[in-house]
Amino acid sequence: MSTTTTNARGTRRRRLSWVLILLFLVIPLAELFVLIQVGQVIGVWWTILLLVADSIFGAWLMRREGSRAWTALTTALSSGKLPSNEIADGALIMLGGALMLSPGFVTDLFGIVLILPFTRPFFRRILAAVVQKRLVTAAMPTTFGDPRRRPQSDDIVTGEVIDKDQA
Repeated sequence: MSTTTTNARGTRRRRLSWVLILLFLVIPLAELFVLIQVGQVIGVWWTILLLVADSIFGAWLMRREGSRAWTALTTALSSGKLPSNEIADGALIMLGGALMLSPGFVTDLFGIVLILPFTRPFFRRILAAVVQKRLVTAAMPTTFGDPRRRPQSDDIVTGEVIDKDQA
């Protein structure tokens, strides 16, 4: 196995570790901090009411934008157009809805920003760049049956092609 493959795999593991730390440690702590701060300013019952109202607004927004995205997807498919933007919109709306399921103001804010129709194009471009990078990396040619190994300059084999019909 080449060192570049090992380095790439190590980089991916470190990145995944940081993402997991963010998801399971930093975000819940931020949610608790914000909930406590809001609760101290406006009171516990108003904070709970604000969380419920936030969830109701998020559910309404997700339903509205989800149906719009579904209509756009079916229209694009019926017209024979490649529905890349519509699929990305659907994915962002679903991700925003999943964030809205988590109790707290921080994840609700990110969820709403992903669902809103005027902020979604920005995140659609980010999603397209991430997917494109992953597809290009996955489509790179591999050698000798190891999908993690990238071709090196010494992987070139010189030889002669013999057509069996003429031999």
